[in-house]
Amino acid sequence: MTKTILVVEDEQAIREFVIINLKRAGYEVLEAGTGEAALKLYESHGNEIRIALLDIMLPGIDGFAVCRELRQKSKTLGIIMLTARTQEMDKVGGLMIGADDYVTKPFSPSELVARVDALYRRLNLEAGEKEDENGIVSGDFVLNTKSRTFYRRGQPIELTQMEYQIMKYFLENPDTALSRGDILNHVWGEDYFGELKIVDVNIRRLRMKVEEDPSAPRHILTVWGFGYKWSKGEPA
Repeated sequence: MTKTILVVEDEQAIREFVIINLKRAGYEVLEAGTGEAALKLYESHGNEIRIALLDIMLPGIDGFAVCRELRQKSKTLGIIMLTARTQEMDKVGGLMIGADDYVTKPFSPSELVARVDALYRRLNLEAGEKEDENGIVSGDFVLNTKSRTFYRRGQPIELTQMEYQIMKYFLENPDTALSRGDILNHVWGEDYFGELKIVDVNIRRLRMKVEEDPSAPRHILTVWGFGYKWSKGEPA
């Protein structure tokens, strides 16, 4: 499997800095300075690209739009947002539209490579999973771990790779309180550099897909001051 990363950054000096460090870490790199160029590259090299690093502030199509478009094209592509902003909404916004992680500028080479490595390992684990063909059943829900598909009452629910890993963790541990730290370590890895709030944002996104009323969840329950747990809920 190729270790190819698409780097989308309009500032040449930053782009070159990122590329040099990724190549030193053993990755092959495709680069683009605009969102339009990035989407064209993905059209021609999408089967090679495993991870996309997207700057939010791009000329023309911005990083959010590129993220949204790439996520529509692939549920398994790893996406990391790069941003110089520190506002909470920028981070949350990227995660809510399908990004897997974010790195705030300025960042050190070691932090960037560690975040890329952690996501790449997770993608490889998912690609190499060989599991029970019948998957996991919980009430109205079925997670088929062989085809990596998720259904509610026979209707498919599309999940990103991080959402899939969270759901798998929940369904393997039903009615068990899982701390936010447990979820972070299990899904993003114990050496993850980021913050716990990435778990909360992904839970919000999952509730929007899983719950009939996300504001009154019946399945992904909050364990106040600790984390979350999965309940199959009462029959409808």
